[in-house]
Amino acid sequence: MATAGAPGHFVARFGDSESAKCSISAVPSTSSRQSLQFFHHKYQPCSLSMNGCQGDSRAPVGTIETRTFPAVPSPALAMNRLDSAISQLKSDPSPFASGIIRLQVPIQQQIEAIDWLHAQHHILLPRCFFSGRRTGNSDFFYCTNGNDISKGAPSFVSVAGVGSAVFFRHTYPFSYSDWKSIKRFLSKKCPLIRAYGAIRFDAKSNISAEWDGFGSFYFMVPQVELDELEGSSMLATTIAWDKSLSWTWEMAIDALQATLCQISSIVLKMRKEVPRTFILCNNHIPNKPRWDLAVNRALQLIDRSNSALIKVVLARSSRVVTTTDIDPITWLACLQVEGENAYQFCLQPPNAPAFIGNTPEQLFHRKYLSISSEALAGTRGRGGSITLDLQVEHDLLSSPKDHLEFTIVRESIRKKLEAVCEGVVVEPKKAIRKLPRVQHLYAHLTGSLRSEDDEYDILASLHPTPAVCGFPMEEARLFIAETGRCYIIVVCLFHCPRLPYILFGSFRCDIPKSSQTSFFNCLVLLAKERDL
Repeated sequence: MATAGAPGHFVARFGDSESAKCSISAVPSTSSRQSLQFFHHKYQPCSLSMNGCQGDSRAPVGTIETRTFPAVPSPALAMNRLDSAISQLKSDPSPFASGIIRLQVPIQQQIEAIDWLHAQHHILLPRCFFSGRRTGNSDFFYCTNGNDISKGAPSFVSVAGVGSAVFFRHTYPFSYSDWKSIKRFLSKKCPLIRAYGAIRFDAKSNISAEWDGFGSFYFMVPQVELDELEGSSMLATTIAWDKSLSWTWEMAIDALQATLCQISSIVLKMRKEVPRTFILCNNHIPNKPRWDLAVNRALQLIDRSNSALIKVVLARSSRVVTTTDIDPITWLACLQVEGENAYQFCLQPPNAPAFIGNTPEQLFHRKYLSISSEALAGTRGRGGSITLDLQVEHDLLSSPKDHLEFTIVRESIRKKLEAVCEGVVVEPKKAIRKLPRVQHLYAHLTGSLRSEDDEYDILASLHPTPAVCGFPMEEARLFIAETGRCYIIVVCLFHCPRLPYILFGSFRCDIPKSSQTSFFNCLVLLAKERDL
């Protein structure tokens, strides 16, 4: 039976002007995070959409709208309602040269987004999936009725999307202009129009072939989206157009209708079981001699009295070749079972691998100007009994090595928040967060942004965290670049004012074929004693 290992991840939340904002978190070696990547050659290039990064980020779009139709009992009836609405739109073209319109139909039954996405496995288009931590109060999404959060409205559980109404991609590093290009298509009046995507760990390094589809960053606003709510669901379509990008209203309508023709309304319950298969071979990259060399070099550099490097996170991939193709959505469903109280995600650009992951952390969340953040680092397994579990917890709390590792992460986040926030408070300063298989050292940070315009600065400064890179960040990044293996990709979610923005991260995984799976084993190297 093929199984996957777990690298470090981090999670973040952003919003728009008055929204819930960024959240991020990260993990060391034996953590509760998992990430995999599956390559499928069948996904076609992004020709049926427009690249929003090629437009003028300073020019507002002509219209941003959300239209809600009456609730229906089933996905099939929701599809019929959307088909009819789009036909009417086609006969009555928008007068605006650019815009984005979301059409949504509530469904009077809770349909799991992962099941809906699995039912669309035959569609050769980009796709995405995000699921929140299943805690008492969902901190992933909030259901709104426009400008304000609806009191008593059902919370979002997860979201799945197929096709891209508009995407944002480039090979150069993610910049303020790119951030503005995304926000150009978002509005506080339409908080459910969102863009999901990923940012590279080190955009200065060369992009390997299997990551070419992601570029230095990739975001997409889904064409067709299934929102899973508590007790109900919502099926939605999004139309985006901009004549200045040579993507007209008519082209956007035709592309959406072509996608809708492929959507299946028959959604069956998935069996969330790890698929049984045989392993043909298992290769480690780098191999053991080169891995040992990299580890020894790092230790020697850290031990030098004149070295600024205190911590570095190294990783190697294990590429597993199996006898049968592995469906990434099936594996993602298995992560949901294993990843209680964690975020799950999947991102697959056109003609690119499916990148999936599982992480419990939220690095940055903003609502209005109030922000919160989490620092997670240091890891132990769970004990087999209550007594043993308490012993493991005590060992984690009293370990000097884990205390140093955790303190580096917590203090780095605190200092970066203080640069753009007022009244930063850390409480608790050091506690235990228990998950089904592991437990981490944990701290919670809160503060208030001085200005909502500081959103991009926070993203640029917090990514990557010491938990997934090292400390100081630049010294660790340079060492990692020399070894050529430990890269991280950040998966994030942009959206509007009063909804959160989630950012997930994970070590990169390399998979050339759908019958191959890669995962990372991580190693955290620290100085024995060093002032921060």
